[in-house]
Amino acid sequence: MTSDTAVDPSSAQSGGGREVLQRDRVVIRFAGDSGDGMQLTGDRFTSETAAFGNDLSTLPNFPAEIRAPAGTLPGVSSFQLHFANYDILTPGDRPDVLVAMNPAALKANIGDLPAGGTLIVNTDEFTKRNLTKVSYASDPVEDGSLEQYAVFPVAMATLTRGALEETGLSKKDAERAKNMFALGLLSWMYHRPHEGTERFLREKFARRPELAEANILAFRAGHAYGETTEAFAVTYEVAPAKLDVGTYRQITGNSALAYGIIAAGQTSGLPVFLGSYPITPASDILHELARHKSFGVTTFQAEDEISGVGAALGAAFGGALGVTTTSGPGLALKSETIGLAVALELPLLVVDVQRGGPSTGLPTKTEQADLLQAMFGRNGEAPVPIIAPRSPGDCFDAVLEAVRIAVTYRTPVLLLSDGSLANGSEPWKVPDASALPTLDPGFATGPNAPDGSGEFWPYLRDHTTLARPWAVPGTAGLEHRIGGLEKSDGRGSISYDPDNHDRMVRLRAAKIDGITVPDVEVDDPTGDAELLVVGWGSTYGPIGAAARRVRAMGRQVATAHLRHLHPLPANLGDVLARYRTVLVPEMNLGQLALLLRGRYLTEVKSYTKVSGLPFKAEELQNVFLDHLDPTGLDTEQVNAGRINGVHAS
Repeated sequence: MTSDTAVDPSSAQSGGGREVLQRDRVVIRFAGDSGDGMQLTGDRFTSETAAFGNDLSTLPNFPAEIRAPAGTLPGVSSFQLHFANYDILTPGDRPDVLVAMNPAALKANIGDLPAGGTLIVNTDEFTKRNLTKVSYASDPVEDGSLEQYAVFPVAMATLTRGALEETGLSKKDAERAKNMFALGLLSWMYHRPHEGTERFLREKFARRPELAEANILAFRAGHAYGETTEAFAVTYEVAPAKLDVGTYRQITGNSALAYGIIAAGQTSGLPVFLGSYPITPASDILHELARHKSFGVTTFQAEDEISGVGAALGAAFGGALGVTTTSGPGLALKSETIGLAVALELPLLVVDVQRGGPSTGLPTKTEQADLLQAMFGRNGEAPVPIIAPRSPGDCFDAVLEAVRIAVTYRTPVLLLSDGSLANGSEPWKVPDASALPTLDPGFATGPNAPDGSGEFWPYLRDHTTLARPWAVPGTAGLEHRIGGLEKSDGRGSISYDPDNHDRMVRLRAAKIDGITVPDVEVDDPTGDAELLVVGWGSTYGPIGAAARRVRAMGRQVATAHLRHLHPLPANLGDVLARYRTVLVPEMNLGQLALLLRGRYLTEVKSYTKVSGLPFKAEELQNVFLDHLDPTGLDTEQVNAGRINGVHAS
């Protein structure tokens, strides 16, 4: 549990003489209509928290509709932020503070607020009509049903209109700034900086300075309300975290992917070409890359998914770093062209930001259910390497590794991110550009025929990597044939010979199987754990947080996380064999567990979830305990640990 320590109020940045409590960590959730600006509010609070120096993790959660029905449960949008004075791994299981902008937001989120939690309610929206929309028979703020919480009713819309009365804005436009009032109030409660938010608002509304000043006035009004009202007797401080020395910035997974693609182009000397069709939740990668033409990046918004990957593959043939980005439904459409890239043996980066499915499914929610599609979703034998980042910041490094493999082995590579990584954010230590690994594309420069004929053989393979030469079109003497029909080994002419096809299929598979990947590392502090929990992708944070909780209770659990899903690390079989129980939590119905069972003939247990939301640390903690022998641990201690945990998330 977090600890509260009273300090001298005079030492606080601002507190109006109130008691100031020091906290190790806090989880705040802003919730309202999808048009209430909850994502912007949460993002601004996150930015100021990052600037203050806390470690943090976020979980945006919003409906798929551009403008969902106002005041309804399907239309609720929320943003959760977990910040602390130590390293954290997840956005937190439950909010300590819930800001509910209307009855729908309250009803959709109140179940996550623990007893004693702080509830700030925008009472202006608790009208009879809005209450009826979500089946409230009476006003919960007044009927006593919220008595287990610390409830603070605030007429945010009224107070915002009053603060903006002199601006000349209409009532409707003035009320739209109530999210900034809420942000100002929370910023006061937790002593967040405010200069960055005011600067952001002036930049965002540079063409409408009157709106910028109105939002700033609303923000300041919320801050002043906290200072002057007697409702809030306590404010809180969360000290900066002790991070490694360096330059940090807040980053989302999609931004990190975009920067990784740019860095890969720079370190390899290759121009970057992105062929992409907008699709949630991958579109931000296209948007970000479009801003960086000065780094040799060309972005092409195609008319559909097939055109996007086709253009990227064409760019790869032309000697560029070809990239295409998508989500699960788009990956299905790209499958034939990815198979073509396998046959042509050209480097291609395919980014799949996974979302809830099947079909359109839950386009703004997260899932890990594309692993088997990535492994097998092409006709014929068309194996590709698969890499999965574990956190928003790790998306940057995962791209560099994916491009290394693609260029070195002349193959398309699938990178599996997901919605929680794409939209979530964390502090990211900006790497030293000069320290990034360089990559030589090793283009073919002249004839290579082993018979001394002076010909160029496009499928003559490197003895170590089995990669074929990458020849830039237009290079004299390197003319060669490409296309989807099978080629002959070496010379690359069209071949229908059965033995040649068998050989080429096996060579392509052997090339992928022979890719050098690092051994999997096991976190087993005592070395005597009997339970090994294996994760991949965004399950890294919840698994790590749950393991912390279990170890704090005196139990032992080992964890291992897979970045390389194909080929798997060479030592993985030995690692799995060392443990009595192997458990794989996944946001699918057990896809990695299925692959591990088939590959290693080892009993692997699954814990699965497909709700569109990430695992919670407490949820996995309880699953781990269920797989551990309870002998030697007092039942009361187990139950206390199941509820509380220690520095858990």
